[in-house]
Amino acid sequence: MEKITQTAGRDQLGNFAPDFAHFNDDVLFGENWNNTDIDIKTRCIVTVVSLVSQGVTDSSLKYHLQNAKNNGVSKEEIAAILTHNAFYSGWPKAWAAFNMAKEVWTDNTPALSDKEKYAKTIMFPIGNDNSAYAKYFSGKSYLAPVSTSQIPIYNVTFEPNCRNNWHIHHAKEGGGQMLIAVGGRGYYQEWGKEPVEMHPGDVINISANVKHWHGAAPDSWFSHLAIEIPGTETSNEWLEPVK
Repeated sequence: MEKITQTAGRDQLGNFAPDFAHFNDDVLFGENWNNTDIDIKTRCIVTVVSLVSQGVTDSSLKYHLQNAKNNGVSKEEIAAILTHNAFYSGWPKAWAAFNMAKEVWTDNTPALSDKEKYAKTIMFPIGNDNSAYAKYFSGKSYLAPVSTSQIPIYNVTFEPNCRNNWHIHHAKEGGGQMLIAVGGRGYYQEWGKEPVEMHPGDVINISANVKHWHGAAPDSWFSHLAIEIPGTETSNEWLEPVK
């Protein structure tokens, strides 16, 4: 997730109230909004509901409505959120919030697809359909080149429940592959061993000539960087689908 930064406190109140500016920019946004205990989309929804419940319908609500949209809240979702909140915070407050939300989610704003929503959660591009290798995958995957010089690095993204076939990276010397998980939740398994669950930041070192597969969990998108390790007489052998 891209780090959230805020300078409004210092820009507007830095000279008049430097302590408040510090708490606003460095603590509220710098620390709290970048806390990953809950995802950014949920944090946006909580903030909008909190402001509407208090009857705050000024520019701060407009800012947080736009922020919610930017982080994957669709027009249908914000309508359902405000409708639900109206029963608890009051009908007039909901009317005021809806009038402002209509300015943010215009009628010609399409709802984000699952792919677009997921793309906002990772720092690397998803890329295009992995059509060249589609026959070796069960489900749909995407491929994005991150580096094509020195050591080739690709971001591979799997839709939920997508996985590649069993395969082997052959090499006479060196070779193999490194996987670095960068988004979602997935699995890696070597032949004869139990699957290993992967989360962002996890690294898998795959030795040459080891039969294995990797892919997404049934209920989650998954992305990893694939780094090919240099070796001599290297080749890839694609085998049977994972049962």
